[in-house]
Amino acid sequence: MEAIYAFCVGLLTTCGFFLVLRGRTFTVVIGLTLLSYAVNLFLFASGRLKINAAAVLGQSAEYTDPLPQALVLTAIVIGFAMTAFVVILAMRSRADQGNDHVDGQMPDQPSRISVSDKRSG
Repeated sequence: MEAIYAFCVGLLTTCGFFLVLRGRTFTVVIGLTLLSYAVNLFLFASGRLKINAAAVLGQSAEYTDPLPQALVLTAIVIGFAMTAFVVILAMRSRADQGNDHVDGQMPDQPSRISVSDKRSG
């Protein structure tokens, strides 16, 4: 179970970094969201994965640490607020600049010269 959990955290982190490095703002927002999900899973796993264990002391013989659960709940709220802020920022950037590239400039398109044009020029 821990191997699958670690694989999921690694996959979310990898996909998040890949999307953050893209040139469009929407993919950057999705990448930041995936990274926050990966951090939430990592925080949750830091409290050790236990099955059928209560988070409240005194309810059962075996209990889990409630601190990582509280941290994850707080991180979910902060992540939602951050995502809403970045989406509004991206919408404002698109309205002001007319495109949704991260740096605000359209990338240079390579000119498409046919083979016959290369021979003649």
